[in-house]
Amino acid sequence: MLTASTSEAYSLLFKLLCDPGGAVLTPVPSYPLFEHLARLDGVEQRTYPLEFHGDWTIDLSALDESWIAGTRAVLAVTPNNPTGSMLHPSDADELSGRCALRDAALILDEVFCEYPLESVAAAEPAALVTPDCLVFRLGGLSKTVGLPQVKLGWIAIAGPDGLVAEALDRLELICDTYLSVSTPVQVAARSLLDRGAAVHAQILARVRGNYAALRERFADSSAGSVLPAAAGWSAVLRIPATRPEDAVVLELLERDGVVVHPGYFFDFPHEAFLVVSLLPEPDVFARGVQLIQERLDAA
Repeated sequence: MLTASTSEAYSLLFKLLCDPGGAVLTPVPSYPLFEHLARLDGVEQRTYPLEFHGDWTIDLSALDESWIAGTRAVLAVTPNNPTGSMLHPSDADELSGRCALRDAALILDEVFCEYPLESVAAAEPAALVTPDCLVFRLGGLSKTVGLPQVKLGWIAIAGPDGLVAEALDRLELICDTYLSVSTPVQVAARSLLDRGAAVHAQILARVRGNYAALRERFADSSAGSVLPAAAGWSAVLRIPATRPEDAVVLELLERDGVVVHPGYFFDFPHEAFLVVSLLPEPDVFARGVQLIQERLDAA
């Protein structure tokens, strides 16, 4: 199903799955926009935490505590933004099983899936190949070929045949009722994907190169450590929690001209983390990372 954007896809799915007052479960840390999107559609956003113990996994006990009678969907971002972590196969099994048992749907935001930071991409979890529940997988031109201004996203639907047929029928009506995809971008979609392959390759090479440079810079540093990431456009730097994140971020901005985001922007459970974009030109990125390390060493 084509949509005007990934954000629009969320709105369509909330309308499809939830009555007013229904609930969706969303991960933290992750995008800060889910709360606003849910509120616009009269849906309650409830969160479940991701835990880091060498890898990011779902706190399933906390997820169950957040699950209420009105929960109609669980949202997972894979690869996650900003952690870059992929949905762990065992977590995919657990989410799919819970959604099937409790008559809920699984929504997978996969907009960064085509940007693995290692040369070998992670294998598809078996629970997502033949899911027992409705699964909605989101993507779009914004990240796939670096065209955010063109406004084309999509929803791929999987699951039991009867549920998929019913969801497609209802989504068609919802898409016709609300913001429609423009005809020009639909006609141009194939050409944009084909021609955008070169842009995708350039972005992939840049984020991989910058991620490698970041890891090398902090490999033996006491100032911070780079958390492992599987894919995406961002990296997370864990730093000593000796000062508030705001103080570090503002100091980097005002004294060094370096822009990073504090972890609390993405609902990290505690301090101190910095979120770094992997998109700058390599020379600019390398200089920025050097300034970050020097500033942290001087603290």
